[in-house]
Amino acid sequence: MSGLRLLGLGVLAAVAAAVVTTLVAALAGALGADLAVPDGEERIPLAGVGTMTVVLSLVGVGLALALRAWSARPARVFLVVTAVLTAVSLVPPLLAGGDAATTVTLVGLHLLAAAVVVPVLTRGLAVSPS
Repeated sequence: MSGLRLLGLGVLAAVAAAVVTTLVAALAGALGADLAVPDGEERIPLAGVGTMTVVLSLVGVGLALALRAWSARPARVFLVVTAVLTAVSLVPPLLAGGDAATTVTLVGLHLLAAAVVVPVLTRGLAVSPS
């Protein structure tokens, strides 16, 4: 797969992940998750959920493009690296001190975003360059 096509698929996956995570965050809020973290008791805004999903997903797209250029096995390396990064991304929600509903929601949002973006980019990397 060409780098341009991989970039396009990655951007689409990032936008899709942002839409899905924002909708799930809104649903969780409607069900009682306040998405507030004790540091100042500020709520995480829905726009913040979508924005951070896009930004961090685009970091993943950049990683995929770099591995496509420099790795002999980009799909495998990407999958391993993103699995580790996803696991690391779960630490802040677990340590933030939010209530149980907020913590579960934030962990779920991280996993959901990864579930949308990582397979698309991994498959794109697995296709032979054209």
